[in-house]
Amino acid sequence: MPVAEKKTKHPYISIDPKISGGQPVIHGTRIKVIDIAIKYELMGVSADKIIDEYPHLKLEQVHDALSYYYENKDEFDRKYQESQALLTQLKKQYPSKLKAKLGIRKEQIN
Repeated sequence: MPVAEKKTKHPYISIDPKISGGQPVIHGTRIKVIDIAIKYELMGVSADKIIDEYPHLKLEQVHDALSYYYENKDEFDRKYQESQALLTQLKKQYPSKLKAKLGIRKEQIN
């Protein structure tokens, strides 16, 4: 008999197309789950320190955001890869005018 995958309920997470483009946020805020996950995972900020940065949040909200992230990590990773591919494409299609100007000035100095 196959084991049913149990999805955790996330009372502190909401998804509304009118808020942050429909991305999961901490309920009652515009703080995205992915922003909490990035601080925790990539920047090494502890949950307690995240609370220091967002004093209106409770620790259980941060933990629920992280739980939601880990439960849906594949989806978050897929969206991240898509956004990086789009960013690379846009950088090629629309080169930075500032970089071009800075390059001209650098040549003028030399």
